[in-house]
Amino acid sequence: MPFHSSAADHIQDLGAYVSASPSSFHAVHEAARRLEEAGFARLDELEPWEGGAGRFFVIRDGALVAWVVPEDAGPTTGFNILGAHTDSPSFKLKPKPTTGAHGWLQAGVEVYGGPLLNSWLDRELQLAGRLVMLDGTEHLTATGPMLRFPQLAIHLDRAVNDGLTLDKQRHMNPVWGLGNPADFDLLAVLASSVSGASVDPASIGGYDVVIADTQAPAVFGGNSEFFASGRLDNLSSTHAGLVALMAHAGSVSSGSPIAVLAAFDHEEIGSNSRSGACGPILEDVLVRISDGLGATVSQRRQALAASFCVSADAGHAVHPNYAERHDPANHPVLNGGPLLKINANQRYATDALGGAFWARLCAESGVPYQEFVSNNAIPCGSTIGPLTATRLGIRTVDVGVPLLSMHSARELCGVEDPRRLAAVTELFFRTAA
Repeated sequence: MPFHSSAADHIQDLGAYVSASPSSFHAVHEAARRLEEAGFARLDELEPWEGGAGRFFVIRDGALVAWVVPEDAGPTTGFNILGAHTDSPSFKLKPKPTTGAHGWLQAGVEVYGGPLLNSWLDRELQLAGRLVMLDGTEHLTATGPMLRFPQLAIHLDRAVNDGLTLDKQRHMNPVWGLGNPADFDLLAVLASSVSGASVDPASIGGYDVVIADTQAPAVFGGNSEFFASGRLDNLSSTHAGLVALMAHAGSVSSGSPIAVLAAFDHEEIGSNSRSGACGPILEDVLVRISDGLGATVSQRRQALAASFCVSADAGHAVHPNYAERHDPANHPVLNGGPLLKINANQRYATDALGGAFWARLCAESGVPYQEFVSNNAIPCGSTIGPLTATRLGIRTVDVGVPLLSMHSARELCGVEDPRRLAAVTELFFRTAA
């Protein structure tokens, strides 16, 4: 697949990817579809893998790892890894989800991660995720617009503009219909929303279903410089890695590292899962790749020592109305280039070596970058970067596209920055540190 020729082409493709990815399971399904079209072979973790050169990927629940092995790769060839995540802050469907009162049908949901609750009010929302049947088969489901968190009218809360307080249990129960909850089954709606298959609601044994915004992504602004969309944290990075890996696969040169895209799930809730960055998925894949190249235990350690991870996750642009919340000397802006994220307490894994490598990649690819560091009085979040560095001992640098409204139902980035991140990533995939 050729690299997107312009920022406009890239942003339109990012919008298409986000629209196709209302849940982490949809995100990996759409990535898998694109990878297979680009000649990547899907591998099964239950089966043996043949070693050697090629393009491959594997899916574990809501996570995906894809990689390109050069023809001349050997047992000590290092891995250049772009780490991202497929999940976003949202709400997850509870057991016994069909609820309601006073003639309304509602859905029982649990807060997932740290969403900006008020941003989800008065929007047309959908349910999306996976249904697992009693026989173990899985189906993706997406309802389209059907839910809403309705806000209380100002006439019934005259002080609302002086401070809105939302109780996660009492106020965040979306409506999806009218009637008596005893006469309806939300699982039946999810079953009927499976595409291409007839699903019996009584045969659903389990489900991982979240709420997602349905408003289409949009380019806007005085000079069409802004891009608004749900789930930019962190599908902007997953998409950049996907585009870069497919472009790289078409022009792998001799001596290149083994290029890897690791798109983890569950980052927004701490990464502690079999498909999260604290889990074994990346190590499992790297070990099996090394085994296929005939590596001994010692040679595998050599390969990891020669490896590098770029942890790509969205970061903060300076907010013009809240500039005092940012570091006074570092004010990243939209369309100023991707961020190099730095934290003295290693909430980001960047150090001087990683920062210098990132600066070199940006210079060689003609991409500007910006440094981000938090205000000392406002602790920053974290990423998969420190987790991967700690778990595998791989040198790691933290980067990402600058956003406003992070963790909102609809986030905001610059039109130029996502393609720039992809361009640097494509160079990274073929450059040994």
